[in-house]
Amino acid sequence: MISQDPRQRNLVNILLFVLLSSVIISIFILGSVPPVSRDALTHHLFVPKLWIQNGNIAPIPEIPFSYYPMNLELLYTIPLYWGNDIFPKYIHFSFALATAFLIYNYLKENSGRLFALLGVIFFLSIPIIVKLSITVYVDLGLMFFSNLSLFLLLKWSKSNYKYRYLFFAAISCGLAAGSKYNGLITIFILSLFTPLIYTRTTNTTTDFTKKCISYFLAFFIITISTFSPWLIRNYILTNNPIYPLHDTFFKNIHKKAITFQEDIVTNHESKINLAPKKNVFVTRKILYDESWWQTLLLPIRFFFEGEDGHPKSFDGKLNPFLFLLPFFAFIRKSNEKNLKLEMKFLLYFSVLFFFITFFQGVLRVRYIACIIPPLAILSIFGLQNISYIFRKLCPPHYYFWLMLVGLFIPCAMLAYNFIYIVQQVQVVQPLSYLSREVSRDQYISRFYPEYPVIQYANNNLQAGARVLCLFLGNRGYYMDFIPVFDRPTRPGVLRDILSSSQKVSDIISQLQEKDIECILLRNDLVKNWLNQLNERERRLMASFFQDNSKTLSNNRYYSLLSIK
Repeated sequence: MISQDPRQRNLVNILLFVLLSSVIISIFILGSVPPVSRDALTHHLFVPKLWIQNGNIAPIPEIPFSYYPMNLELLYTIPLYWGNDIFPKYIHFSFALATAFLIYNYLKENSGRLFALLGVIFFLSIPIIVKLSITVYVDLGLMFFSNLSLFLLLKWSKSNYKYRYLFFAAISCGLAAGSKYNGLITIFILSLFTPLIYTRTTNTTTDFTKKCISYFLAFFIITISTFSPWLIRNYILTNNPIYPLHDTFFKNIHKKAITFQEDIVTNHESKINLAPKKNVFVTRKILYDESWWQTLLLPIRFFFEGEDGHPKSFDGKLNPFLFLLPFFAFIRKSNEKNLKLEMKFLLYFSVLFFFITFFQGVLRVRYIACIIPPLAILSIFGLQNISYIFRKLCPPHYYFWLMLVGLFIPCAMLAYNFIYIVQQVQVVQPLSYLSREVSRDQYISRFYPEYPVIQYANNNLQAGARVLCLFLGNRGYYMDFIPVFDRPTRPGVLRDILSSSQKVSDIISQLQEKDIECILLRNDLVKNWLNQLNERERRLMASFFQDNSKTLSNNRYYSLLSIK
């Protein structure tokens, strides 16, 4: 509990500033190493690198990610152009800081400065926020713009519905969708919230329905207009404004339009493929053999069982207090009617966003990052209510025990987060890189053993060489040659070539037709794939690798082969 003594409050103030500074400095240090996160190498840095090489921001058909909305990647292009691939991490982290500023302003207005500082420290040190802050992703940008839009809508309701707040809320919502397709969920929720907020906060009945509709349309149209450059680009190129999402649906819609114009309608073209996909519960039952009670508790387990790098554990970590404390935010009646209503909308947004994302089929903690700021605010409100109840129930002579119990909760909240930060120092190992104990190449090789082989290819292959990359996971950022990514266990380049070849010379000629000069492969997965082939295919590939290729560079895990 926070003391009313000014000297003690100043001491707490100083302590909180020290904790906040330590969190920010720790994140800067953790982010000061070369990028090694998977999505950065396959998408968030790789595509901007290709933009710079190509001299434009046109999509690359071989990379479906390049059709995604990329507001943040446009920012990453600036430091990449000057050869700096660490600064994009700080750009991403800046959106976490901007979100922390929103939280601070909101809590300071409603709970005071000390609780506001505590809320900022709690938010910035939450494990998934720390992890995202030191990686080149886009989730923090989506989180900032989504919450800025939500807070502006709440501000709009308190300002007697001034259009400038609605206008900027809609622009922020469009920027959220332009950062990542998950922003479409934000558009859906906040478009519904706009008339709902008006109906719950207005006292007038004049032109009530008309104003609800006009506010909804104004918010939605401005949002879509802000998001429209990405929609228009994809529609022109693919006939699907949100390509590659729901591509079958949009292609069938386009087919129906063409056949209508030509007056050629066939049963085949008029059918839309609505084959059901496996839902999240079936998928996890198949992959992880989860029991019925584990499935039932999935939404709660999200907050307690997270672990980085493990899809079964949601590939990220939250803080259990984000789930527990918001319940206490509503246990005390508030004299401020507007604040109580705003708290409800923060909760509604969090619940709706969580469950809409939850049923998309892939459970990742970072996919629900947008709900962390509202939950952090509600957690502080809950902590404040607990503090109030303790002060009311405990007699004055129990003040020491009151302080002891009261400090336990915030200390436990922050300790959980700070333990994770210490663990990240051990995982990321930034000090060895900053002290120049290891070089940039050595550091990257710790996390990606294919990197030395890639560097050999970069230094020895001709500019513009095309290399068939087998089982490389589409990690192309560090490749200066032209990679052709393939996974021959699925239909693709090598699978198609092998199925149509009768002799080794057929394989070689088809690779040459595609201007493929070398093959970069992961040894163990290629060996497993060869064992799964039938006798004819296995004989052809064995002869190809043994007699018609030459090893240029290899290590225990990866090999670079030239085609004779």
